[in-house]
Amino acid sequence: MLKNMLKATVFATTMALAAGTFYTPAFAEVIYNRGTAAESESLDPHKTSTIYEANILRDLFQGLVMQDQKANVIPGAAESWTVSDDGTVYTFKLRKDAVWSDGAPVTADDFVYSFHRLEDPATGAEYASMLYPVKNAEEVNTKKAKPEEMGVKAIDANTLEVTLKAPTPYFLEMLTHQATYPVSKASIDKLGAEWIKPGNLVSNGAFTLAEWVPNDHIKLVKNPKFWDAASVKLDVVNYIPTEDRSSAMKRFEAGELDSYDDLPTEQLADLKAKFGDQIHVGPYLGTFYFAIKIDKAPWDNVELRNAISMAIDREFIAEKVWQNSMLPGYSMVPPGIEGYTPETAKFADMSQIDREDEAKKVLEKLGYTPEKPLKMEIRYNTSENNKNTAVAVQEQLKPLGVDVSLINTDTKTHYSFLEQKGDYDVARAGWIADYKDPESFLGISRKASGNNYSGYNSPEFEKAMDEAAAAGGKPEQRMKELAEAERILVDEVGNIPLLYYSYKEIVSPKLHGYEDNVMAVHPSRFISKD
Repeated sequence: MLKNMLKATVFATTMALAAGTFYTPAFAEVIYNRGTAAESESLDPHKTSTIYEANILRDLFQGLVMQDQKANVIPGAAESWTVSDDGTVYTFKLRKDAVWSDGAPVTADDFVYSFHRLEDPATGAEYASMLYPVKNAEEVNTKKAKPEEMGVKAIDANTLEVTLKAPTPYFLEMLTHQATYPVSKASIDKLGAEWIKPGNLVSNGAFTLAEWVPNDHIKLVKNPKFWDAASVKLDVVNYIPTEDRSSAMKRFEAGELDSYDDLPTEQLADLKAKFGDQIHVGPYLGTFYFAIKIDKAPWDNVELRNAISMAIDREFIAEKVWQNSMLPGYSMVPPGIEGYTPETAKFADMSQIDREDEAKKVLEKLGYTPEKPLKMEIRYNTSENNKNTAVAVQEQLKPLGVDVSLINTDTKTHYSFLEQKGDYDVARAGWIADYKDPESFLGISRKASGNNYSGYNSPEFEKAMDEAAAAGGKPEQRMKELAEAERILVDEVGNIPLLYYSYKEIVSPKLHGYEDNVMAVHPSRFISKD
């Protein structure tokens, strides 16, 4: 039996080598089982919006620039670039050894096509606004200009020129986002919507898509055609969605998961005692907030929105629900961005008792009491932490005459509902920095943003954001304009910020290169496993 097995292995290896393909016997594969808190909705870079998808796409694709294991910007498909003296023209030199997973070269035309596709209204990209700093990108997206008028062009096969409307300090870091990744025109033209399926998906990153079993796993395998394949230490990365955080902890302990990107906070003390330094908790550029449907009654009343926001005891939620793994939040932009001081709600310095008294007066004036309560529905995506937060808010608002009901759906359904502008009252949402700049948190409330779940539409806010963009070459003035925009957003309660995130992860000591950072970015390309 053993002799026959050895013969079979030798035969398979010989055939694989003869075919010119890389072959690694199964017993020699280095496999990383990467736990994630939610199922992906899509693997089309231009049709995704969550961090769960971003992590996978970061492994499959490579933009002009990328992030390393410390979330620093490094060269990606472009090996170098230059910037004009006025800060508006970027010229990227692409790697001549970069190819797609099907062997075709990655060219400047691929990026022109991909940037045009992102802005094409027919694509329906939530992140179309990501490229609005590019000349005429917004006009293309709103059908006011033709794609060829957009400020992106191929000078030659390996040279891409991008022209911006104004200097944009965060532009390079913005290009690490999945919305700006290239996609294969040849593959999309040939396969249409089927191009993202296993066996079809052509990508240019360190890994390729091998399997996708919904709600079970997404299997990536090392891409032997990746220009830096020699430095990639993992053969297989399995993304394993597990929304139940407690179940994920059991799977980690059983060795089924090598890492998991969230923790059940009610167990945090016990987990720290049990797993020691395998528990990673630290500052994370993100805001946990409630989107509030301000384009329908009664939520179109700013007094009501402010009363609800004022009545929520963030300190209690941070301490008791999240076990101090989150901080109370009163601004959309979290602290920690160099050169910027967030604009907080005006009641932030009041005691919680005074806030509740003031909120009660407003609610009574509007006709809401425990006897005649305001009906309010909170939607949230599956997570013990999200549920406990919603329940805490429910209990806090009840004595003030607010009757809160809760609706829970899985993460994929939840965000799809919000993206499609479904009818709701209040919905849990979270925003993690796409780049280390206030605009990443404020831009989601612009009227044209696909992530503007609340339907917020303020001419004053839009004006301040436009003036900040125009001041791109003057950093201090730009930050001043962004602060003015946030002051308007906070005063008008376009959203209800509740908490500032911390990353809460569990990581096996077998993994190396998984480095803590404020963006919680961990490209599998830089990870190895014992």
